[in-house]
Amino acid sequence: MNKVTYLDHSGFLVATPGVVLVFDYYRDPAHALEKELAAQPDCDVVFLVSHHHPDHFNDDIFNLAQNHRRTFVLSDDIFSKLVPDKGLSVAWLKAGDPSIELPRGLSVRAFGSTDAGVSYAVTDPEGNVIFHAGDLNDWHWQDESTQHEVMKADNAFRTITARIAREIPHMKIVMFPVDTRLGTDFGRGARIFTEEVSVDNFFPMHFWKHPNMACDFSSYIATPDTTRCHCLDHPGNSALIE
Repeated sequence: MNKVTYLDHSGFLVATPGVVLVFDYYRDPAHALEKELAAQPDCDVVFLVSHHHPDHFNDDIFNLAQNHRRTFVLSDDIFSKLVPDKGLSVAWLKAGDPSIELPRGLSVRAFGSTDAGVSYAVTDPEGNVIFHAGDLNDWHWQDESTQHEVMKADNAFRTITARIAREIPHMKIVMFPVDTRLGTDFGRGARIFTEEVSVDNFFPMHFWKHPNMACDFSSYIATPDTTRCHCLDHPGNSALIE
């Protein structure tokens, strides 16, 4: 059983047996991480940061969960000088690097992004995959961009998605940007991704305080029979995934 909790923006907490994964911690107004750690005093904590943008990376993470065993997995675009010299367990990853081992039999691998940094695939001992896209998305503004700009963005996204689909054709949990600022194509990236990769559970993120659009899954998820969509529209909301 995994518990997925929305922290804010693109931040999520995924509680797996014995390990709490924290993706792209930006802020946590509901104090969800504090509550989860109080409920699991003996768990390991892994902080994963997809890139350096301030709405994805907050160096407060180095001051959190200090009573727990901690591991930090950082995109290699995050400068080492930003990491305190406190004997922390830190690994930097870039797309294509070999996977690294995490506590309790988990492992993580980095894939590409169409913006800064990387996307992450965490695999548990049973082979289930938890994917956090970071800023991997089909970033174009169909209503404003030229046709050339649209095609360039689309091709870049499809190239990375195709590689992910070849190597991980099935994922249990996916957290993916549904950026409502993109206008009419706000869900295009999510639709393409879920067409290429078999996704059991889909969580929108990066929706900039427009959860109603992001949670209108019928407008962009083309696989409703096989993909269960979860609308965690307020910080602290959770879903249990068997």
